[in-house]
Amino acid sequence: MNRLIQTIKDKARKEMKTIVLPESNDERVVRAAEIITREKLAKVVLIGSDVEIKNRFPNINLDGIKIINNKEIDTTKYSNKLFELRKEKGMTQEESKALMQKELYFGVMLVKLGEADGLVGGACHSTGDMLRPALQIVKTAPNIKTVSSCFIMLCPNKNYGDDGIMVFADCAVNVNPTAEQLADIALASAETAKSIAGINPRVAMLSFSTKGSAQHECASKVVEATEIVKRLNPSLVVDGELQLDSAIVPSVAAFKCKGSQVEGKANVLIFPDLQSGNIGYKLVERLAGAEAVGPICQGFNSPLNDLSRGCSVEDIVNVTAITAVQAQ
Repeated sequence: MNRLIQTIKDKARKEMKTIVLPESNDERVVRAAEIITREKLAKVVLIGSDVEIKNRFPNINLDGIKIINNKEIDTTKYSNKLFELRKEKGMTQEESKALMQKELYFGVMLVKLGEADGLVGGACHSTGDMLRPALQIVKTAPNIKTVSSCFIMLCPNKNYGDDGIMVFADCAVNVNPTAEQLADIALASAETAKSIAGINPRVAMLSFSTKGSAQHECASKVVEATEIVKRLNPSLVVDGELQLDSAIVPSVAAFKCKGSQVEGKANVLIFPDLQSGNIGYKLVERLAGAEAVGPICQGFNSPLNDLSRGCSVEDIVNVTAITAVQAQ
């Protein structure tokens, strides 16, 4: 097992949190719940019918796992809370009652009301389906306007990042972020680097330009975002706009951006848009053989994480451990 993943799991065990896995119709999720419970990474809540789960997956041990059937219990207090939160947006009480029959909405409401500490979903739902109830119910953290995502990249070539550990963002949520949104993404990713990856962040705001080598509104946006980050967190090591080689190769940085705070040793890479971020992490994963841990959602009031629909059982276990640590 990767050393970082082991460290995250050790942290999760020290203060066990309650994490909702709402997609109990997916065998990967239920198998992950068994492992999470056995390894004492979190207290698991599955949403669904215990009879149906046991019948569908008779070889999976459900001991110690709490199962809540939102279609059989009285969900009035949950629907009332949702109505209260959304009535100004036009939601009716009938609509709020109907949404509490949906596993994702009900699971997020458990987190909102403090009956769980976090949620992991997306094994069989799109990112949009995952984020919608989260944004409507849990909402963003104070002073954060932008929800984003990052991957912790574990690179076999340990010359980059901190012993091969890097954070890439945003790779899954914001298609074409504004300068203000890029700044939010950078600040959230720096915090994830510290709290989850265990590294001191050195943030590079990436572009196709380094320090004015090209003039274009796309590069100007990155320059503006860098200035916002520096204003909001003057102590953070951050620089931009930087081309990738200027960000991660010290000899190139000495030539292209002498005096840069980052010095070609960036361990947090902020991509200018979703296309470059998504392509970038997958290139490193496939061509360099890096392990991509995540995606990890950032910016919510409570930890809610979105899985890839192609996730493995191990991915679900790892992301649940990360969610538990975020909840601490």
